[in-house]
Amino acid sequence: MPSVVGLLEQHELAACRRVDGLREEADRIQAELATAEQEWLEWTIARERVGAVLSAPGGDSADAVVADVPDGAVTETGVRASPPVAAKAKSQVPVWREGLARTALPADYQRILAALADRTRLGQGPLTCQEMTVAFGLDVVPAKVQGLRSKAKRLVARGWLAESSPGRFTLARGVSGSDAGS
Repeated sequence: MPSVVGLLEQHELAACRRVDGLREEADRIQAELATAEQEWLEWTIARERVGAVLSAPGGDSADAVVADVPDGAVTETGVRASPPVAAKAKSQVPVWREGLARTALPADYQRILAALADRTRLGQGPLTCQEMTVAFGLDVVPAKVQGLRSKAKRLVARGWLAESSPGRFTLARGVSGSDAGS
């Protein structure tokens, strides 16, 4: 018969994994929302400028009609729309693409990439979050390990890292981890 503590640990681990999955999904949606808002802003500005040029005979665009603009945008008349209502992510982790330097990442994420780049350069294998915690000089307590695991999973979701086996992280194919670009 399994112990009560063992059962509790299993349930705790399952809940932790669910939280990690939901955080990753929320981060993905937040990044997608930011991209969509930026695209909306760009199209609104383009339409506003074309409207100003077409409606102003002789090149005077002062009488242009101001269109609806996304929140936070500055219109041709210089009026700033109200700030966005959507919650901001704690840190922005861009999706990896060829030529994007690791300096585009927040410092904690750059640190993870640097550690994995060093391992790759030395011909060593993947790192676990517990090993990263030790390498970074942090206390090996669940809160620190889980914090690193969350960041590493976010980097996997954005294409910076690969998870070769559960909990073992390496640089993703094509990512060099150098400052010059990946």
